[in-house]
Amino acid sequence: MRRRIFLATPLLLPTQLLAAAAAAAASPSSLVYPPVVPGVRLVFPRDHGAHPNFRTEWWYVTGALQTSPSGSADIGFQLTFFRSRPGTAEALHSPLAASQMLFAHAALTLPGDRLQHAERAARANLGASFSSLDCDVAIGAWRIYRQDTRSGELLHLQVHSPQFSYDFTLTPSQPLLLQGDGGYSRKGHGPQLASYYVSWPQLQVAGTLVRDGRRQVVSGRAWFDHEWSTALLGDNAVGWDWLGINLFDGGAVMAFRMRDAAGETLYAHATWRDAAGHLRQFASAAVSFAPLRRWVSPRNGASYPVELEIRFGEYRLRTRPLLDDQELSTRRPTPVVYWEGLVTVEGSFSGRGYLEMTGYAGRLRVADHGAGVGAA
Repeated sequence: MRRRIFLATPLLLPTQLLAAAAAAAASPSSLVYPPVVPGVRLVFPRDHGAHPNFRTEWWYVTGALQTSPSGSADIGFQLTFFRSRPGTAEALHSPLAASQMLFAHAALTLPGDRLQHAERAARANLGASFSSLDCDVAIGAWRIYRQDTRSGELLHLQVHSPQFSYDFTLTPSQPLLLQGDGGYSRKGHGPQLASYYVSWPQLQVAGTLVRDGRRQVVSGRAWFDHEWSTALLGDNAVGWDWLGINLFDGGAVMAFRMRDAAGETLYAHATWRDAAGHLRQFASAAVSFAPLRRWVSPRNGASYPVELEIRFGEYRLRTRPLLDDQELSTRRPTPVVYWEGLVTVEGSFSGRGYLEMTGYAGRLRVADHGAGVGAA
């Protein structure tokens, strides 16, 4: 479930540009971001690419890995790239202006250990890049990109950090899943609270993982989300709970809710697609989240419902985390704390995937951080 505004790098800018930047920052922005509206037909691969006119966007991949063909999928990974258009440098006519900011989070969940986390941040044309024609976003040596081959399309993930590195190839086994109404995904009762939202469940993962100086060949299953938006959180919302699960029978489940400060649901939605491709979506009144067990962070006192009962229609799921402590505390460009980790589900369906919970360590300030569901 993410996203922020960056600081400039003054030493790399000429004096004239610094003066212009200060003037632009001091003046109120008259920028009007485009709204998310229903009825827009998404076209691929173009809509895998960036939509820089919108305020915020993210490409989000999570998955469960195993280190041998007969082993259990006991390593979780997450890689998210965020693009933010802060609206404070629109008047600057320079490729180095901070009009498009990018940052990325990568994490590993290892059994019996704490979550390991790394992050990057940069501005477009100054250490970061993105394409508006296809999925290709990068910060330095970190990258997500799509490739067409003779045998089909592939997604590639590359992360290199002192904590860990990985190089994964993701092969689709199913079509894209357009959330909501053809990709128009409501996040509240007001029509302006929405995103364009595309998922790609049941991706087959193959590649290498390096940690503690050891290189391992891994395989597994992953989930890809791509969202872009201008407004997500209503005035009373403080955060959300989001779940994306690859079911063991080949199906996929996504569910989320937007919460207020008292923990009550403001808006919810769920999607279930079975292995044969039949799709059912569940409106807000048919979806509920109930905490079953909480974990309290020793670092900030936030209380996360790591075991949840999620009901949608006649179906029920219960989450169980691989580790209770899968809390991320990020620093670039501003501090943000949220819980995002590998879980299994049982109940009407069984599977494995990721749960994201935001707003438990303080209200998520979407206007400042460009955050979004699915993202969480």
